Amino acid sequence: MEIKKIHHVAYRCKDAKETVEFYRRVLDMDLVLAISENEVPSTKEPDPYMHIFLDAGQGNVLAFFEIPNSPPMGRDENTPGWVQHIAFEVENMDALIAAKEHIEAEGIDVIGPTDHHIFKSIYFFDLNGHRLELVANVERPGALEKLHEVAPEMVEEWSQTKRAPQHAAFLHE
Repeated sequence: MEIKKIHHVAYRCKDAKETVEFYRRVLDMDLVLAISENEVPSTKEPDPYMHIFLDAGQGNVLAFFEIPNSPPMGRDENTPGWVQHIAFEVENMDALIAAKEHIEAEGIDVIGPTDHHIFKSIYFFDLNGHRLELVANVERPGALEKLHEVAPEMVEEWSQTKRAPQHAAFLHE
């Protein structure tokens, strides 16, 4: 099997219209299409939904479901809020700083830029409580290749110790 790309990633939203307006206004994403049914196609359950698809650039699609007959949405309380997030890449650091200023002008709290050594990023929440990240790559030459090379060893060591392996310590030098 050969995966070509991610077709779309779907999350739940509280209100489809407000979600479209937020992503248009804050991240300049266009609404690509909307699908709405009164019955779930895969399960045949009678459960109306609105499924919206937003253009996340370069053929990437971010989708949301509004499902009004389900209990109010929440989040996995056993997972820290910083873990589950959607990350989008911007052109460079200038674009990242401009995005931060634009998002803060919308009255949204922004964390960062945070230095991850191969990229810098900012974090904020959408109106549904989903954590979003904008990323600007700032890698040093050869860093990604070295990380790729040590990744299997890191995963193996982690699986045995549940402690951060030091194979990537070179990023902090």
